[in-house]
Amino acid sequence: MFTAKANEIFKEVITTYHLKNTVDQPFNNIYNEDKQLIEHLLYRKCWIDTVQWHYEDIIRDPNIDPVAAIKLKRQIDASNQERTDMVEYIDSYFLTKYSDVQPKSNATINSESPAWAIDRLSILALKIYHMNEEAERPDASSAHKLSCSTKLNVLLEQRKDLSQAIDDLLVDIENGDKYMKVYKQMKMYNDDELNPVLRGQK
Repeated sequence: MFTAKANEIFKEVITTYHLKNTVDQPFNNIYNEDKQLIEHLLYRKCWIDTVQWHYEDIIRDPNIDPVAAIKLKRQIDASNQERTDMVEYIDSYFLTKYSDVQPKSNATINSESPAWAIDRLSILALKIYHMNEEAERPDASSAHKLSCSTKLNVLLEQRKDLSQAIDDLLVDIENGDKYMKVYKQMKMYNDDELNPVLRGQK
């Protein structure tokens, strides 16, 4: 199933990131874009999510230098845009893959595209990794570990359910029972023409 591969790639990304565990480390996509396109996209997508996860940790430091915080906020904004772009690339992959499928007359549309569901699966992989860290943290109290272990079990169940839902959706699209209709994310705050503050700077 598709999500078995996706979850394995997400685990690989997160493990690789934490070998150095710094947001400034260089990125190296281990999958060939031409020959392993979906693997390439999934790896890149999860790397963006992983770096941003740690950006969000850093910016919540109550003692962070205000100038550094502003710089980091800009990095988070750029990361968010890149994350959205990657989701659209993944959806483009599926649109191409299923372009020859003729939807059935009673086919229905899903509430979200495959890639936006995969986006949630990538974030879920990060939640599982870090909740597991907390459940096993040596200096944490027994109560903390128990609480985190309980939450971890919920996250693992959530990943199982979400993975099944994504796999089912892809089968439905392939069989013509569902059809894809992708809307571009028209983010206005990053656009020099649509954000009145940015427009006023021109």
